[in-house]
Amino acid sequence: MAAAQPVHSGIDFSAFRDPRLARELIDRIHELVGDRTINLMEVCGTHTVSIGRYGFRSIMPAGLKLLSGPGCPVCVTANRDIDHAIALAKMDGAIITTFGDMMRVPGSSTSLAAQKAAGRDIRIVYSPLDALDIAKHNPDRPVIFMGVGFETTTPTIAAAILEADARGLQNFSVYCAHKTTPPALRAIANDPETTIDGFILPGHVATITGLVPFGFLVDEFRTPGVVTGFEPVDILQGICMLVQMVVEGRPAIDNAYRRGVNVDGNPVARQLVEQVFEPCATTWRGLGPIAASGLSIRPEFSRFDAGARYDVPVEPTVEPRGCRCGDVLRGAIAPSDCPLFGHACTPGHPVGPCMVSSEGSCAAYFRYQI
Repeated sequence: MAAAQPVHSGIDFSAFRDPRLARELIDRIHELVGDRTINLMEVCGTHTVSIGRYGFRSIMPAGLKLLSGPGCPVCVTANRDIDHAIALAKMDGAIITTFGDMMRVPGSSTSLAAQKAAGRDIRIVYSPLDALDIAKHNPDRPVIFMGVGFETTTPTIAAAILEADARGLQNFSVYCAHKTTPPALRAIANDPETTIDGFILPGHVATITGLVPFGFLVDEFRTPGVVTGFEPVDILQGICMLVQMVVEGRPAIDNAYRRGVNVDGNPVARQLVEQVFEPCATTWRGLGPIAASGLSIRPEFSRFDAGARYDVPVEPTVEPRGCRCGDVLRGAIAPSDCPLFGHACTPGHPVGPCMVSSEGSCAAYFRYQI
């Protein structure tokens, strides 16, 4: 089915913060929505932050709701995975490497940051390749990288495993908590407690995947999706295209981020991931176990799989009492609907991961006073 045409088709969008274009798009969105009720979900945490920063929720028509989804990889990491990483950190001599946002995410009884303060060797890195250098300089100690992320980050982690293999680094491994986006969107589309009329699809993920993996939204659910960038005009253009498709009843998967996303994505990056990883079931915070939504290390690289390589006791999983982060991640509630939001749970004293990560919905709502 043909996609709805962009409102400003043919216009040069190099000025992605052009106030005139933004005003025209806002007016067009109001005109299209009218007195309808339309629910759109942004799937990317960077979109959530941008929407908050530019105040878009406050200037949308009353009937148009922008719901946050499972677009923050730190936020959707299950407590069990955090507890497992903490258990690995307690091994004698172990060095745990991770991205900064993971440090303060609470597990069942502690966090990586608390364990670091207690004397465990836990280091923030900016790339999994940094962890390889740490492994090289500490050959007698196990160096474990906590692999968290969506399709955008997994190619670099696959490359790190291949590089470790090429270098013969026997002490390097990865704890895999990787996730893929389309199965989570299918779970949300199937959720009887949420009504999503259109998805603002993640620009970063789509640079790798392209558009095809999201086609099931139209084929199975008659729900449109538009890939957008992160500047004001990008986001407003994506919203406008989605609303137009909803109003006209012509769902499609379209691309409002052509300067960054090709229809076919990045086949080279996908091949790299497929060489090292294979699909597996995994558990998402808020969504539960989802088949074929995770990535595990293939058997031929199992020596780099920390989960299989090290048998450590993991404490029983306990979810944070009163935290409704899971409901936020599937669009059932807004962050401000959680009774802990802004009171017991703040960026300084987070109860759940949505308040920890820089891309977390709760952190964005708190920061921009939504």
